[in-house]
Amino acid sequence: MTDDTLSPPVTPRAFAVRMRLGTRQSPLAMAQAEETRARLCAAHGWSPEEVELVPVVASGDKVLDRPLAEIGGKALWTKELDAWLAEGKIDCAVHSAKDVETQRPEEFHFAAFLPRADRRDCLVGAASIADIPQGAIVGTSAPRRAAQLLNLRPDCRVVMFRGNVATRLGKLEAGEADVTFLAAAGLERLNQSEHGSPLPPSEWIPAAAQGVIAIECLASNAAVTEALAALNDPATAAEITAERALLAELGGTCHSPVAVLCEADGDSLTMRAALFSPDGAERVEASASFAAGDTEEVRALAAALLGRAPEAITEHFRLG
Repeated sequence: MTDDTLSPPVTPRAFAVRMRLGTRQSPLAMAQAEETRARLCAAHGWSPEEVELVPVVASGDKVLDRPLAEIGGKALWTKELDAWLAEGKIDCAVHSAKDVETQRPEEFHFAAFLPRADRRDCLVGAASIADIPQGAIVGTSAPRRAAQLLNLRPDCRVVMFRGNVATRLGKLEAGEADVTFLAAAGLERLNQSEHGSPLPPSEWIPAAAQGVIAIECLASNAAVTEALAALNDPATAAEITAERALLAELGGTCHSPVAVLCEADGDSLTMRAALFSPDGAERVEASASFAAGDTEEVRALAAALLGRAPEAITEHFRLG
């Protein structure tokens, strides 16, 4: 018997793969990759078979018993995809923009930001912040959510709550907490919006870059960059660029409770940001309106926030 007789027949591909999209393997990440693939196919007239989804289990999805800030921060969502991108195993990486660390390797760049979905947080387990029962246990591992909640409701107690949407909903059902928070965009993309009550931004400021799918590729790959550019939403790109610039100026880390709301109005942006102490006892807030791309105004807003903040806040940001 020859080696040839042991080999299964090879079925020719009906379509050659034009692009490989790297993504985390969680249900939400896969939904975001599917949306990206659909937009790529619509923009270029490709068949879905020509865009391959390449999932990876990220480090952040493996360790769920400790806060993210204690085990490596946001890099735990990106490091596997970064390695695959650098090694040429994928052509681009699809990210939740809010999960991407502010400082990125120089060899990568964001080639596209998809149109922003709902940027709000949803409260799960109560209709509003005021409706949370007195002394309730609130499940969250996000410093921003914990601090903002304690600022508004110091009677509540925060417990660590990590995992994908299904895991967190399961923990809530099991009674590990009375209420929790989930991103409205994530629930919407999973067709589970019925689980949460959106919180008005006038009362509850969301995270920087929340609701945005970001697509990153090698800065040196002109062909992939050009193909992805067709998906880029300029208004969303302007907002995200400003929000990430503010985070960079603040020098925040995964331990830094910061909330940002940036909205485009034509060529102008209005940004509202708040910094908190982790226990929620201290809060400073400031706003600014400026032209898209005006980094000086973003720097001024960061300086104003840090300049007014007490040490209980500034010690959680890298000054200078």
